[in-house]
Amino acid sequence: MTETDINTPIPSIQPEIPVPSTYGANNIQVLDGIEHVRMRPAMYIGDIHSRGLHHLVYEIVDNSIDETLGGFNDYIFVSLNPDGSVTVIDRGRGIPVDIHPEKGKSALELVMTVIGAGGKFDKGAYKVSGGLHGVGASVVNALSEWCEVEVYRDGKVYFQRFERGIPQGDVKAIGSSDQRGTKTTFMPDHLIFKITEFRKDIIVDRMRELAFLNRNLSITVQDPQGEQEVFHFEGGLKEFVLFIDENRMGLLKEPIYIYGERDSTIVEIALQYNDTYQENVFSYVNNINTQEGGTHVTGFRKALTRTLNAYAQKNDLLKNLKLALTGDDFKEGLTAVISVKVAEPQFEGQTKTKLGNSETQSIVETILNEQLSEYAESNPNVLKVIIEKVKGAAMSREAARKAKELTRRKSVLESSGLPGKLADCSINDPEHCELYIVEGDSAGGSAKQGRDRSFQAILPLKGKILNVEKARLHKMLENEEIKTIILALGTSFGEEEFSTEKLRYGKIIIMTDADVDGAHIRTLLLTFFFRHMRSLIDAGRVYIAQPPLYLVKSGKDQQYAWDDDERNSISDSMKKMQKGKANIHIQRYKGLGEMNPEQLWSTTMDPAHRSLLLVSVENAMEADHVFSTLMGDKVEPRRDFIEKNARYVRRLDV
Repeated sequence: MTETDINTPIPSIQPEIPVPSTYGANNIQVLDGIEHVRMRPAMYIGDIHSRGLHHLVYEIVDNSIDETLGGFNDYIFVSLNPDGSVTVIDRGRGIPVDIHPEKGKSALELVMTVIGAGGKFDKGAYKVSGGLHGVGASVVNALSEWCEVEVYRDGKVYFQRFERGIPQGDVKAIGSSDQRGTKTTFMPDHLIFKITEFRKDIIVDRMRELAFLNRNLSITVQDPQGEQEVFHFEGGLKEFVLFIDENRMGLLKEPIYIYGERDSTIVEIALQYNDTYQENVFSYVNNINTQEGGTHVTGFRKALTRTLNAYAQKNDLLKNLKLALTGDDFKEGLTAVISVKVAEPQFEGQTKTKLGNSETQSIVETILNEQLSEYAESNPNVLKVIIEKVKGAAMSREAARKAKELTRRKSVLESSGLPGKLADCSINDPEHCELYIVEGDSAGGSAKQGRDRSFQAILPLKGKILNVEKARLHKMLENEEIKTIILALGTSFGEEEFSTEKLRYGKIIIMTDADVDGAHIRTLLLTFFFRHMRSLIDAGRVYIAQPPLYLVKSGKDQQYAWDDDERNSISDSMKKMQKGKANIHIQRYKGLGEMNPEQLWSTTMDPAHRSLLLVSVENAMEADHVFSTLMGDKVEPRRDFIEKNARYVRRLDV
């Protein structure tokens, strides 16, 4: 990870910039689509690291999904091949191969080589689709070392090969077949991507999600060893909600399911209440995960609050509650999946993370209001359970409000006062400031002595913070360590008051010991940030420090190692300098306090040499699933998770 050296002075006056003697039309470079994609790949796939690499698979799969949405496909096969390539096969109509009347080339070649070529713009071909920009297959092709496409249609098999986006010949028939569909195999270009190894778990998460969203679709994922996982869920969104909540105790016998169509828009919703205090709402438009929500989510929230509140008032279920219910009260313990199919969705940008269609809000509101009202009248016992949960949330909200007022009077949540244990930095610009959240006074002492006081602040924590996965808001605000963190960050707390603009540090760095307790504390902190300050993670503000595990010494020669493989490599290297006569001493650091301030600075805190892990959320649903597994009440899922993932452990403290 590249760090900016903030100690480099910024010149107050820009130096003179030499101007070319001529600047005309011949200085303007025009790139065709493929060349532009290869020069600026991040514009199309987000980045050239793991996220962008896996996005290539999604782009090809999305074309197959669009065939599914049109009713032409029921099967997708994704293979992670031993040579590092990926194959995607479907049973759709097959990409057309006839000659385009205007371009004079086959439709297949146009789809694979021309940015903006595709059937998504013609509503006769696709009434609903996720790939709206016509860039998917051509971008994948442009960023691949090679790509091969086989098309099965009209009783024949057609083939075309590309290398870095360039056709290696025309489309040709290579055989006959009664199958139908498209097979695409591509090899990511190592000249473009920093990482070219696909992770099965990331692919599996997305394919499982797509199978939940399309109940008539079956998806098979095959790893390089030939092992397969098959995803097919006839229960659709209801099974999706049960999967999300499998580590929680549901309050209903089964999720509530809503389905309706209006003005060419299809609305599908499944919701459940559980015994936890978190809300988990996942939304999709044409199978695209709209992580930032949008009008469909707004319509869902308004209808849910209005309908349940009206039912409770009508049936006198709030007579003992002295508070008025708010929208927030209906969020506690709610798990919901909202999926809409929209003919002309308006997304914010190519990333497609927020829906803007205003008419979708009223459609979702109307359908949910009508069907949830009917459900409520037919299932009064279920509604009583939900309303009791909502009433408990309202009382907790009031308790939290009183706790906030009390702590404010003690200046615990006011930005005007800082916690006494915080060793702050001298710079006031948040973008140039870092906060290290450190485990214990011993490590805190070393960090305070070793830091650069100008831009690095140290906040030592005493013991383990509260597990917020199992606690309501007012209980959290009674925890001293959590209050200390909130105060140090300066962001305030709660949906109405929290503001990233008030954040006092550009980087929040979790630095714990490399042992079991350190890992537990780190997980507790990440749970807190994920559940209650998620926007800090989304903004790329939360990091994990990577202190070395070992110090390898032989005479005056000493080197640090961050894992067992590096330790062994250094040891072997020292033996070959000294021809096998080296007297090697290896020190294992279990605690940060074992390192003196100079060592901690040079290995873990110096921007010029340190290594930081950026905390990000690639898949919010899967992240929620992991946190509920590790930090929830159920023991069996946690044991199963540990047994399943034990083989991936690299740093085991025994």
